[in-house]
Amino acid sequence: MGLSALLLGLFALVGTGIVALIFAGTEDRIAEAERNFMLRSLHSVIPQELHDNDIFTDMITVTHPQLLGTDDDVPVFRARKAGVPVALAITPVAPEGYVGPIKLIVAISIDGTVLGVRVLSHRETPGLGDGIEEKRTDWVYGFNGHSLKDPESKGWRVRRDGGTFDQFTGATITPRTIVTAVHNALKFYELKKDMLFQQASISTTASLATESSAAMPSTTAPMDTTPKNQRVSTKK
Repeated sequence: MGLSALLLGLFALVGTGIVALIFAGTEDRIAEAERNFMLRSLHSVIPQELHDNDIFTDMITVTHPQLLGTDDDVPVFRARKAGVPVALAITPVAPEGYVGPIKLIVAISIDGTVLGVRVLSHRETPGLGDGIEEKRTDWVYGFNGHSLKDPESKGWRVRRDGGTFDQFTGATITPRTIVTAVHNALKFYELKKDMLFQQASISTTASLATESSAAMPSTTAPMDTTPKNQRVSTKK
């Protein structure tokens, strides 16, 4: 019995070690996949030719539940050229999607103009609300070039509500909440723009890991790798 117990203990120890190694390897792969996805997302809204810094590591986190749609820390990635701020990408949440919250990335130039908007994750209804994905429609390109003054505040609504932005046939709630979230991101930028480029960078890996641990189940929106100059804007 003594030998059997010893062998069982040894096997358990070896098994635990193997599981730990597998977990560590999986954790590394997940972190790498998250980094690659975020880099593709960033470069889809802030073209690489606009900056010469490592936009992924030039990152801070901010909080503003009213304007950013969540109580959690929200990552902000800064783009600079020769040390001069040129743009940033903020990752707010549109909290009132038809099915659930919608996570976005909104790129804003230094002058407060929208460079691009993409959906990072959502759970909207296939065939209706998922028109927010760039692989399905060019709807998200309609934000390009807009700002707090273009249109004025009352124009930051879907057309059904008297605003500038299109909704989808049979789906108004999803585009409505995204229009509001992008507008709020611009308000946040205007409110905090001086601080956003001055605050020291933090650890990107730690921030994304914390964010991932609290993430909701979602559908990740595939990224379009079409060059920006070949994409169609629906700006009215």
